[in-house]
Amino acid sequence: MAKKKSSAGRILIFFGIFLVVVIGVGFGLKAAGIIGGTDEGTRVETAEAKLKTITQIVSASGKIQPEVEVIIRPDVSGEIIELAVSEGDFVRKGDLLVRLKPDIFKARIDDLNAALLTQKARLEQTRASLIQAEAAHLKNKELYEKDIISELDYIQTKSNYDAQKASLKASQYQIQSAEAQLRKAEEELDQTVIRAPQDGTVTGLAVEFGERVLGNSQMAGTEMMRVSLLDRMEVLVEVNENDIVNIVNADTARIEVDAYPERRFNGIVTEIANSARITGAGSNEQVTNYQVKVRIVTPHNLDLTGGELVKSETSENPQETFYPNFKPGMSATVDIETETAVNVVSIPIQAVTVRDFAKDRKKKADKDSTNTDSESSNALNVDDDLIVKKEDIRKVVFIVKDGTAVRQEVETGISDNTHTQILSGVNVGEEIVIGSYRTLSRNLKNGEKVKTNQKSKSDTEVIASLN
Repeated sequence: MAKKKSSAGRILIFFGIFLVVVIGVGFGLKAAGIIGGTDEGTRVETAEAKLKTITQIVSASGKIQPEVEVIIRPDVSGEIIELAVSEGDFVRKGDLLVRLKPDIFKARIDDLNAALLTQKARLEQTRASLIQAEAAHLKNKELYEKDIISELDYIQTKSNYDAQKASLKASQYQIQSAEAQLRKAEEELDQTVIRAPQDGTVTGLAVEFGERVLGNSQMAGTEMMRVSLLDRMEVLVEVNENDIVNIVNADTARIEVDAYPERRFNGIVTEIANSARITGAGSNEQVTNYQVKVRIVTPHNLDLTGGELVKSETSENPQETFYPNFKPGMSATVDIETETAVNVVSIPIQAVTVRDFAKDRKKKADKDSTNTDSESSNALNVDDDLIVKKEDIRKVVFIVKDGTAVRQEVETGISDNTHTQILSGVNVGEEIVIGSYRTLSRNLKNGEKVKTNQKSKSDTEVIASLN
Protein backbone atom coordinates (compact mmCIF):
# COMPACT_ATOMS: atom_id res chain seq x y z
CA MET A 1 0.00 0.00 0.00
CA ALA A 2 2.83 2.36 0.81
CA LYS A 3 4.48 1.48 -2.49
CA LYS A 4 1.36 2.39 -4.45
CA LYS A 5 1.20 5.81 -2.74
CA SER A 6 4.89 6.38 -3.42
CA SER A 7 4.49 5.45 -7.11
CA ALA A 8 1.46 7.78 -7.53
CA GLY A 9 3.34 10.62 -5.89
CA ARG A 10 6.27 10.21 -8.24
CA ILE A 11 3.95 10.29 -11.24
CA LEU A 12 2.35 13.52 -10.02
CA ILE A 13 5.76 15.12 -9.44
CA PHE A 14 6.95 14.08 -12.88
CA PHE A 15 3.78 15.43 -14.53
CA GLY A 16 4.14 18.73 -12.64
CA ILE A 17 7.76 19.11 -13.74
CA PHE A 18 6.80 18.33 -17.34
CA LEU A 19 3.97 20.87 -17.24
CA VAL A 20 6.30 23.58 -15.90
CA VAL A 21 8.85 22.82 -18.64
CA VAL A 22 6.20 22.98 -21.37
CA ILE A 23 4.84 26.28 -20.07
CA GLY A 24 8.37 27.72 -19.86
CA VAL A 25 9.20 26.64 -23.40
CA GLY A 26 5.90 28.10 -24.62
CA PHE A 27 6.63 31.47 -23.04
CA GLY A 28 10.11 31.44 -24.54
CA LEU A 29 8.86 30.68 -28.05
CA LYS A 30 6.17 33.36 -27.75
CA ALA A 31 8.71 35.90 -26.58
CA ALA A 32 10.90 34.98 -29.57
CA GLY A 33 7.95 35.52 -31.88
CA ILE A 34 7.98 31.94 -33.14
CA ILE A 35 4.49 31.18 -31.86
CA GLY A 36 1.69 33.27 -30.52
CA GLY A 37 0.30 36.63 -31.71
CA THR A 38 1.69 37.96 -34.98
CA ASP A 39 2.82 41.58 -35.49
CA GLU A 40 -0.29 43.50 -36.51
CA GLY A 41 1.71 46.63 -37.38
CA THR A 42 1.43 50.26 -36.29
CA ARG A 43 -2.11 51.52 -35.86
CA VAL A 44 -2.85 54.52 -38.08
CA GLU A 45 -5.82 56.57 -39.21
CA THR A 46 -6.51 56.82 -42.92
CA ALA A 47 -8.64 58.76 -45.39
CA GLU A 48 -9.37 58.41 -49.08
CA ALA A 49 -8.03 60.85 -51.67
CA LYS A 50 -11.02 62.51 -53.36
CA LEU A 51 -11.91 65.12 -55.94
CA LYS A 52 -12.78 68.37 -54.21
CA THR A 53 -13.08 72.08 -54.92
CA ILE A 54 -10.52 73.95 -52.81
CA THR A 55 -10.55 77.67 -52.14
CA GLN A 56 -7.42 79.25 -50.69
CA ILE A 57 -8.30 81.72 -47.95
CA VAL A 58 -6.39 84.52 -46.23
CA SER A 59 -7.92 85.43 -42.87
CA ALA A 60 -7.49 88.74 -41.08
CA SER A 61 -9.21 90.77 -38.38
CA GLY A 62 -10.02 94.45 -38.28
CA LYS A 63 -12.61 97.16 -37.67
CA ILE A 64 -15.64 98.36 -39.61
CA GLN A 65 -15.50 101.95 -40.82
CA PRO A 66 -17.42 104.14 -43.30
CA GLU A 67 -16.02 104.02 -46.81
CA VAL A 68 -16.66 107.78 -47.13
CA GLU A 69 -16.21 109.90 -44.00
CA VAL A 70 -15.77 113.70 -44.02
CA ILE A 71 -14.26 115.42 -40.99
CA ILE A 72 -15.91 118.81 -40.35
CA ARG A 73 -13.52 121.53 -39.14
CA PRO A 74 -14.23 125.29 -39.16
CA ASP A 75 -12.27 127.58 -41.48
CA VAL A 76 -12.57 130.47 -38.99
CA SER A 77 -12.39 130.63 -35.22
CA GLY A 78 -15.33 131.62 -33.11
CA GLU A 79 -18.04 130.72 -30.61
CA ILE A 80 -20.80 128.24 -31.53
CA ILE A 81 -24.11 130.09 -31.29
CA GLU A 82 -26.18 127.42 -33.05
CA LEU A 83 -25.74 123.64 -33.22
CA ALA A 84 -28.39 122.36 -35.58
CA VAL A 85 -27.72 118.59 -35.44
CA SER A 86 -27.22 115.80 -32.96
CA GLU A 87 -25.12 112.67 -33.31
CA GLY A 88 -26.87 110.10 -35.46
CA ASP A 89 -28.94 112.63 -37.45
CA PHE A 90 -29.16 112.14 -41.19
CA VAL A 91 -28.40 115.31 -43.17
CA ARG A 92 -28.64 116.31 -46.80
CA LYS A 93 -26.00 118.22 -48.70
CA GLY A 94 -26.31 121.93 -47.83
CA ASP A 95 -28.17 121.46 -44.55
CA LEU A 96 -27.09 123.74 -41.68
CA LEU A 97 -24.76 122.07 -39.18
CA VAL A 98 -23.16 124.84 -37.08
CA ARG A 99 -23.34 128.62 -36.90
CA LEU A 100 -20.48 130.64 -35.35
CA LYS A 101 -20.80 134.11 -33.80
CA PRO A 102 -20.37 136.57 -36.73
CA ASP A 103 -20.03 139.92 -34.87
CA ILE A 104 -16.26 140.27 -35.31
CA PHE A 105 -16.48 139.51 -39.02
CA LYS A 106 -19.35 141.96 -39.57
CA ALA A 107 -17.36 144.69 -37.84
CA ARG A 108 -14.37 143.94 -40.02
CA ILE A 109 -16.53 144.21 -43.12
CA ASP A 110 -17.80 147.61 -42.01
CA ASP A 111 -14.20 148.73 -41.42
CA LEU A 112 -13.10 147.53 -44.84
CA ASN A 113 -16.09 149.19 -46.51
CA ALA A 114 -15.06 152.50 -44.95
CA ALA A 115 -11.47 151.99 -46.07
CA LEU A 116 -12.67 151.24 -49.60
CA LEU A 117 -14.73 154.43 -49.73
CA THR A 118 -11.68 156.40 -48.50
CA GLN A 119 -9.56 154.93 -51.27
CA LYS A 120 -12.19 155.81 -53.86
CA ALA A 121 -12.24 159.42 -52.60
CA ARG A 122 -8.50 159.61 -52.83
CA LEU A 123 -8.74 158.28 -56.35
CA GLU A 124 -11.02 161.17 -57.32
CA GLN A 125 -8.59 163.65 -55.73
CA THR A 126 -5.71 162.11 -57.63
CA ARG A 127 -7.73 162.22 -60.86
CA ALA A 128 -8.43 165.98 -60.34
CA SER A 129 -4.77 166.66 -59.64
CA LEU A 130 -3.88 164.73 -62.79
CA ILE A 131 -6.22 166.89 -64.89
CA GLN A 132 -4.66 170.02 -63.45
CA ALA A 133 -1.13 168.75 -64.03
CA GLU A 134 -2.01 167.71 -67.59
CA ALA A 135 -3.31 171.23 -68.42
CA ALA A 136 -0.20 172.88 -67.00
CA HIS A 137 2.03 170.50 -68.93
CA LEU A 138 0.29 171.14 -72.23
CA LYS A 139 0.42 174.91 -71.73
CA ASN A 140 4.12 174.92 -70.79
CA LYS A 141 4.88 172.61 -73.70
CA GLU A 142 3.38 175.16 -76.10
CA LEU A 143 5.30 178.00 -74.46
CA TYR A 144 8.53 176.00 -74.49
CA GLU A 145 8.19 175.32 -78.18
CA LYS A 146 7.90 179.13 -78.72
CA ASP A 147 10.97 179.66 -76.51
CA ILE A 148 8.92 181.73 -74.06
CA ILE A 149 9.84 179.63 -70.98
CA SER A 150 12.99 177.86 -70.09
CA GLU A 151 13.57 174.14 -70.46
CA LEU A 152 13.73 173.75 -66.67
CA ASP A 153 10.16 175.05 -66.24
CA TYR A 154 8.96 172.69 -68.95
CA ILE A 155 10.67 169.70 -67.34
CA GLN A 156 9.13 170.47 -63.92
CA THR A 157 5.58 170.57 -65.27
CA LYS A 158 6.16 167.38 -67.28
CA SER A 159 7.54 165.59 -64.19
CA ASN A 160 4.54 166.70 -62.12
CA TYR A 161 2.20 165.38 -64.82
CA ASP A 162 3.94 161.98 -64.89
CA ALA A 163 3.86 161.82 -61.09
CA GLN A 164 0.10 162.43 -61.04
CA LYS A 165 -0.43 159.66 -63.59
CA ALA A 166 1.54 157.26 -61.36
CA SER A 167 -0.47 158.37 -58.32
CA LEU A 168 -3.69 157.63 -60.20
CA LYS A 169 -2.55 154.08 -60.95
CA ALA A 170 -1.47 153.60 -57.33
CA SER A 171 -4.90 154.73 -56.13
CA GLN A 172 -6.57 152.28 -58.50
CA TYR A 173 -4.39 149.42 -57.17
CA GLN A 174 -5.20 150.43 -53.58
CA ILE A 175 -8.89 150.24 -54.41
CA GLN A 176 -8.41 146.73 -55.86
CA SER A 177 -6.55 145.69 -52.69
CA ALA A 178 -9.30 147.08 -50.49
CA GLU A 179 -11.94 145.26 -52.55
CA ALA A 180 -9.99 141.99 -52.23
CA GLN A 181 -9.79 142.40 -48.47
CA LEU A 182 -13.48 143.10 -48.38
CA ARG A 183 -14.26 139.97 -50.39
CA LYS A 184 -12.07 137.91 -48.03
CA ALA A 185 -13.90 139.33 -45.01
CA GLU A 186 -17.26 138.57 -46.61
CA GLU A 187 -16.10 135.02 -47.33
CA GLU A 188 -14.99 134.61 -43.71
CA LEU A 189 -18.41 135.83 -42.66
CA ASP A 190 -19.98 133.18 -44.86
CA GLN A 191 -17.70 130.57 -43.27
CA THR A 192 -19.30 131.21 -39.90
CA VAL A 193 -22.23 129.20 -41.28
CA ILE A 194 -21.12 125.55 -41.76
CA ARG A 195 -23.26 123.32 -43.95
CA ALA A 196 -23.18 119.61 -44.79
CA PRO A 197 -20.77 118.86 -47.67
CA GLN A 198 -22.65 115.68 -48.62
CA ASP A 199 -25.55 113.45 -47.70
CA GLY A 200 -24.75 111.31 -44.70
CA THR A 201 -25.11 110.59 -41.01
CA VAL A 202 -23.55 112.76 -38.31
CA THR A 203 -21.04 110.62 -36.43
CA GLY A 204 -18.58 111.53 -33.71
CA LEU A 205 -20.09 114.87 -32.65
CA ALA A 206 -17.34 116.42 -30.50
CA VAL A 207 -18.57 119.97 -29.70
CA GLU A 208 -21.35 121.57 -27.70
CA PHE A 209 -23.38 124.77 -27.94
CA GLY A 210 -21.39 127.78 -26.72
CA GLU A 211 -18.00 126.13 -27.20
CA ARG A 212 -15.18 128.04 -28.91
CA VAL A 213 -13.50 126.35 -31.86
CA LEU A 214 -10.23 127.01 -33.66
CA GLY A 215 -10.14 127.60 -37.42
CA ASN A 216 -7.89 126.19 -40.12
CA SER A 217 -5.92 129.39 -40.72
CA GLN A 218 -2.48 128.16 -39.65
CA MET A 219 -3.04 124.64 -38.29
CA ALA A 220 -5.63 121.92 -38.24
CA GLY A 221 -8.78 123.33 -36.72
CA THR A 222 -11.01 121.82 -34.08
CA GLU A 223 -12.72 118.59 -35.20
CA MET A 224 -16.39 119.25 -34.61
CA MET A 225 -18.08 116.23 -36.18
CA ARG A 226 -17.99 113.72 -39.00
CA VAL A 227 -20.50 113.12 -41.78
CA SER A 228 -20.36 109.52 -42.98
CA LEU A 229 -22.10 107.36 -45.56
CA LEU A 230 -23.19 104.51 -43.31
CA ASP A 231 -24.80 102.59 -46.16
CA ARG A 232 -21.32 102.14 -47.66
CA MET A 233 -19.23 100.46 -44.97
CA GLU A 234 -15.91 98.65 -45.27
CA VAL A 235 -13.61 96.57 -43.09
CA LEU A 236 -10.04 97.76 -42.58
CA VAL A 237 -7.80 94.75 -41.84
CA GLU A 238 -4.07 94.16 -41.54
CA VAL A 239 -2.62 91.26 -43.55
CA ASN A 240 0.77 89.70 -42.85
CA GLU A 241 3.54 90.17 -45.41
CA ASN A 242 3.53 86.41 -46.18
CA ASP A 243 -0.13 86.50 -47.28
CA ILE A 244 -0.39 89.93 -48.90
CA VAL A 245 1.21 88.67 -52.14
CA ASN A 246 -1.77 86.36 -52.69
CA ILE A 247 -4.38 89.15 -52.53
CA VAL A 248 -5.43 91.27 -55.50
CA ASN A 249 -8.13 93.89 -56.00
CA ALA A 250 -11.66 92.53 -56.58
CA ASP A 251 -11.02 89.32 -54.60
CA THR A 252 -14.23 88.16 -52.98
CA ALA A 253 -14.44 87.85 -49.20
CA ARG A 254 -16.65 86.49 -46.46
CA ILE A 255 -17.10 88.74 -43.45
CA GLU A 256 -18.03 87.75 -39.91
CA VAL A 257 -19.01 90.54 -37.51
CA ASP A 258 -18.83 89.92 -33.77
CA ALA A 259 -22.18 91.68 -33.29
CA TYR A 260 -23.84 89.13 -35.63
CA PRO A 261 -22.12 85.87 -34.64
CA GLU A 262 -24.28 83.49 -36.69
CA ARG A 263 -24.29 85.44 -39.96
CA ARG A 264 -21.81 85.89 -42.80
CA PHE A 265 -21.72 88.84 -45.19
CA ASN A 266 -20.25 89.27 -48.65
CA GLY A 267 -17.37 91.61 -49.40
CA ILE A 268 -14.89 92.60 -52.08
CA VAL A 269 -11.30 93.87 -51.83
CA THR A 270 -11.15 97.52 -52.95
CA GLU A 271 -7.75 98.76 -51.81
CA ILE A 272 -4.37 97.23 -50.92
CA ALA A 273 -1.73 99.37 -49.24
CA ASN A 274 1.75 99.62 -50.73
CA SER A 275 3.37 100.86 -47.52
CA ALA A 276 3.95 98.49 -44.63
CA ARG A 277 2.98 99.05 -41.01
CA ILE A 278 5.81 97.70 -38.82
CA THR A 279 5.36 97.02 -35.13
CA GLY A 280 8.16 96.05 -32.73
CA ALA A 281 10.85 97.21 -35.16
CA GLY A 282 14.34 95.98 -34.30
CA SER A 283 13.14 93.31 -31.86
CA ASN A 284 12.33 89.61 -32.07
CA GLU A 285 8.63 90.52 -32.08
CA GLN A 286 8.80 92.65 -35.23
CA VAL A 287 5.69 92.22 -37.37
CA THR A 288 5.15 93.62 -40.87
CA ASN A 289 1.55 94.06 -41.99
CA TYR A 290 -0.25 95.76 -44.86
CA GLN A 291 -3.65 97.41 -44.63
CA VAL A 292 -6.40 96.06 -46.88
CA LYS A 293 -9.87 97.56 -47.31
CA VAL A 294 -12.80 95.22 -47.93
CA ARG A 295 -16.10 96.77 -48.99
CA ILE A 296 -19.24 95.18 -47.53
CA VAL A 297 -21.49 94.54 -50.54
CA THR A 298 -24.35 92.99 -48.58
CA PRO A 299 -27.09 95.69 -48.27
CA HIS A 300 -26.86 97.28 -44.83
CA ASN A 301 -27.84 100.35 -42.78
CA LEU A 302 -30.74 101.06 -45.14
CA ASP A 303 -32.72 102.68 -42.33
CA LEU A 304 -29.91 105.21 -41.77
CA THR A 305 -29.96 106.75 -45.26
CA GLY A 306 -32.88 109.11 -44.78
CA GLY A 307 -35.09 107.13 -47.14
CA GLU A 308 -37.60 104.32 -46.91
CA LEU A 309 -36.49 100.80 -46.10
CA VAL A 310 -36.86 98.79 -49.32
CA LYS A 311 -37.11 95.03 -49.13
CA SER A 312 -35.04 92.93 -51.50
CA GLU A 313 -37.01 91.78 -54.54
CA THR A 314 -34.98 88.58 -54.74
CA SER A 315 -36.08 87.42 -51.31
CA GLU A 316 -38.61 84.56 -51.37
CA ASN A 317 -39.98 85.61 -48.00
CA PRO A 318 -39.76 89.43 -47.57
CA GLN A 319 -40.60 89.14 -43.87
CA GLU A 320 -37.33 87.25 -43.33
CA THR A 321 -35.21 89.75 -45.24
CA PHE A 322 -32.45 90.95 -42.93
CA TYR A 323 -30.53 94.22 -43.25
CA PRO A 324 -27.79 94.60 -40.62
CA ASN A 325 -26.99 97.92 -39.00
CA PHE A 326 -23.21 98.24 -38.82
CA LYS A 327 -21.59 100.91 -36.69
CA PRO A 328 -18.06 102.32 -37.04
CA GLY A 329 -15.57 100.50 -34.84
CA MET A 330 -17.28 97.09 -34.79
CA SER A 331 -14.88 94.14 -34.80
CA ALA A 332 -14.94 91.86 -37.82
CA THR A 333 -13.05 88.90 -39.28
CA VAL A 334 -12.51 88.67 -43.03
CA ASP A 335 -11.81 85.51 -45.07
CA ILE A 336 -10.46 86.63 -48.44
CA GLU A 337 -10.79 84.02 -51.19
CA THR A 338 -7.57 84.36 -53.17
CA GLU A 339 -7.69 81.32 -55.49
CA THR A 340 -10.02 78.43 -56.28
CA ALA A 341 -9.23 75.03 -57.80
CA VAL A 342 -12.25 73.05 -59.02
CA ASN A 343 -12.45 69.22 -58.86
CA VAL A 344 -8.83 68.53 -57.98
CA VAL A 345 -7.25 65.64 -56.12
CA SER A 346 -7.23 66.57 -52.45
CA ILE A 347 -6.36 64.98 -49.14
CA PRO A 348 -6.62 66.18 -45.52
CA ILE A 349 -3.99 68.79 -44.86
CA GLN A 350 -2.48 66.84 -41.93
CA ALA A 351 -1.60 63.94 -44.25
CA VAL A 352 1.27 65.85 -45.83
CA THR A 353 4.50 65.58 -43.86
CA VAL A 354 8.18 65.97 -44.60
CA ARG A 355 11.13 63.57 -44.65
CA ASP A 356 14.87 64.09 -45.07
CA PHE A 357 15.87 61.94 -48.04
CA ALA A 358 19.56 62.64 -47.34
CA LYS A 359 19.35 60.62 -44.12
CA ASP A 360 17.93 57.66 -46.04
CA ARG A 361 20.81 57.79 -48.52
CA LYS A 362 23.29 57.94 -45.65
CA LYS A 363 21.71 54.93 -43.91
CA LYS A 364 21.82 52.98 -47.17
CA ALA A 365 25.47 53.91 -47.65
CA ASP A 366 26.31 52.83 -44.09
CA LYS A 367 24.54 49.51 -44.66
CA ASP A 368 26.39 48.86 -47.88
CA SER A 369 29.70 49.69 -46.23
CA THR A 370 29.52 46.57 -44.07
CA ASN A 371 29.78 44.25 -47.12
CA THR A 372 33.27 44.97 -48.53
CA ASP A 373 36.10 47.39 -47.95
CA SER A 374 35.70 48.85 -51.44
CA GLU A 375 32.06 49.53 -50.77
CA SER A 376 33.11 51.21 -47.51
CA SER A 377 35.26 53.67 -49.42
CA ASN A 378 32.31 54.43 -51.70
CA ALA A 379 30.19 55.09 -48.63
CA LEU A 380 32.76 57.56 -47.42
CA ASN A 381 32.42 59.37 -50.72
CA VAL A 382 28.68 59.51 -50.20
CA ASP A 383 29.25 61.00 -46.76
CA ASP A 384 31.48 63.63 -48.31
CA ASP A 385 28.62 64.57 -50.63
CA LEU A 386 26.32 64.79 -47.65
CA ILE A 387 28.64 67.34 -46.07
CA VAL A 388 27.88 69.65 -48.97
CA LYS A 389 24.17 68.89 -48.97
CA LYS A 390 23.21 68.13 -45.38
CA GLU A 391 19.45 68.01 -45.86
CA ASP A 392 17.09 67.02 -48.62
CA ILE A 393 13.66 67.88 -47.23
CA ARG A 394 10.71 66.80 -49.37
CA LYS A 395 6.96 66.69 -48.94
CA VAL A 396 5.61 63.15 -48.71
CA VAL A 397 2.49 61.19 -47.88
CA PHE A 398 2.12 57.56 -46.83
CA ILE A 399 -0.15 55.41 -48.99
CA VAL A 400 -1.51 52.18 -47.50
CA LYS A 401 -0.98 49.26 -49.91
CA ASP A 402 -1.59 45.68 -48.78
CA GLY A 403 -1.20 46.62 -45.13
CA THR A 404 2.07 48.48 -45.72
CA ALA A 405 2.77 52.21 -45.53
CA VAL A 406 4.46 53.27 -48.78
CA ARG A 407 6.14 56.66 -48.73
CA GLN A 408 5.29 58.78 -51.77
CA GLU A 409 6.78 62.16 -52.64
CA VAL A 410 4.08 64.68 -53.61
CA GLU A 411 3.74 68.15 -55.09
CA THR A 412 1.10 70.27 -53.40
CA GLY A 413 -0.97 73.20 -54.62
CA ILE A 414 -3.32 75.51 -52.74
CA SER A 415 -4.95 74.67 -49.42
CA ASP A 416 -8.05 75.60 -47.47
CA ASN A 417 -8.70 75.11 -43.77
CA THR A 418 -9.02 71.31 -44.02
CA HIS A 419 -7.66 69.99 -47.34
CA THR A 420 -4.72 70.54 -49.63
CA GLN A 421 -4.48 70.12 -53.40
CA ILE A 422 -2.21 67.37 -54.73
CA LEU A 423 -0.64 68.17 -58.09
CA SER A 424 1.28 64.91 -58.43
CA GLY A 425 2.01 61.73 -56.48
CA VAL A 426 -1.49 60.67 -55.39
CA ASN A 427 -4.45 59.32 -57.36
CA VAL A 428 -8.13 59.49 -56.54
CA GLY A 429 -9.27 56.62 -54.33
CA GLU A 430 -5.91 55.81 -52.74
CA GLU A 431 -5.90 55.29 -48.98
CA ILE A 432 -3.74 57.92 -47.27
CA VAL A 433 -2.41 57.89 -43.70
CA ILE A 434 -3.64 60.99 -41.83
CA GLY A 435 -2.70 60.23 -38.22
CA SER A 436 -1.85 60.08 -35.51
CA TYR A 437 0.29 63.20 -35.67
CA ARG A 438 3.20 61.70 -33.74
CA THR A 439 3.22 58.54 -35.83
CA LEU A 440 2.96 60.39 -39.11
CA SER A 441 5.41 63.20 -38.42
CA ARG A 442 8.20 61.14 -36.76
CA ASN A 443 7.81 57.41 -36.34
CA LEU A 444 6.26 56.00 -39.51
CA LYS A 445 8.78 54.55 -41.96
CA ASN A 446 8.63 53.51 -45.57
CA GLY A 447 7.53 49.87 -45.90
CA GLU A 448 6.33 49.59 -42.30
CA LYS A 449 3.35 47.37 -41.61
CA VAL A 450 0.28 49.29 -40.50
CA LYS A 451 -3.19 48.48 -39.25
CA THR A 452 -5.89 51.02 -39.99
CA ASN A 453 -8.31 52.04 -37.28
CA GLN A 454 -11.95 51.42 -38.00
CA LYS A 455 -14.10 54.48 -38.57
CA SER A 456 -15.78 55.69 -35.40
CA LYS A 457 -19.39 54.68 -35.14
CA SER A 458 -22.14 57.21 -34.67
CA ASP A 459 -24.09 57.33 -31.41
CA THR A 460 -27.06 55.62 -33.08
CA GLU A 461 -24.89 52.71 -34.27
CA VAL A 462 -23.35 52.31 -30.81
CA ILE A 463 -26.76 52.19 -29.11
CA ALA A 464 -28.04 49.69 -31.70
CA SER A 465 -25.04 47.40 -31.16
CA LEU A 466 -25.61 47.43 -27.39
CA ASN A 467 -29.24 46.46 -27.80
